[in-house]
Amino acid sequence: MGTETSLGRRAGTVARWPVGMGLAFWRYLWRTMPLYRSDEDGSLGRDLPPPLPGGLADGRLQRLEDGSGPLFRRCYRVRIEGSRLGPDELMAEVLREPNRAAPIEVAVFRKTRGAEGPLRVGDEFVVRMPGPWDGPVVVVDRTPVSFRFATLQGHLEAGQIEFRTAPEGDGVRFEIESWARSGDRLAGLLYDRVKLAKEMQLHMWTHFCERAAKLSGGRIRGGIHIDTRRVELEAVGGR
Repeated sequence: MGTETSLGRRAGTVARWPVGMGLAFWRYLWRTMPLYRSDEDGSLGRDLPPPLPGGLADGRLQRLEDGSGPLFRRCYRVRIEGSRLGPDELMAEVLREPNRAAPIEVAVFRKTRGAEGPLRVGDEFVVRMPGPWDGPVVVVDRTPVSFRFATLQGHLEAGQIEFRTAPEGDGVRFEIESWARSGDRLAGLLYDRVKLAKEMQLHMWTHFCERAAKLSGGRIRGGIHIDTRRVELEAVGGR
């Protein structure tokens, strides 16, 4: 029964690829929200992720050293004005159900380990994506205004990603920050050379920022800022 269920889910994921990628590409072409990108060289001293706690899926974590190619540190940030929710209230909504902010044509969060209710440290999810990779992750940190995932074996990437809120003037700042390398050489080719995975990822997380603003009842002021810092392979080690 478990195998049949797994095969059924995989078949459903495969069936969503063309529809999800087509819808994502259509929205990408016609989006009106301004995007402001910056790309610069990073450094080992500034751009490594926070240390991982021990005891959480240790044998199944896909750490930076398990990845391939350069490390990319990326931060997506928006300022939300007119929010009816404060930083902790907005994060509480995302913690309760990440799919309320997720662009579901590109990514759906499905909990695979953990109790019902808001996201907790130790919970595991698979992020279903319209492509040949799902994204298994484990929650390694949570505060009232943030949570952080680490990648598990089989993920497209090796590293961590954090979602957080903070006050900014009379509004709310929402940020998504990742520290990751490609999970293997094929993923690296699609991300760093062909750019397909990079643009799909950019669409996914910028759209998440837009949906978080909508969830808050406010609006984004000043567009979406995407800052990328690249650390070359020799500085990180690994494959």
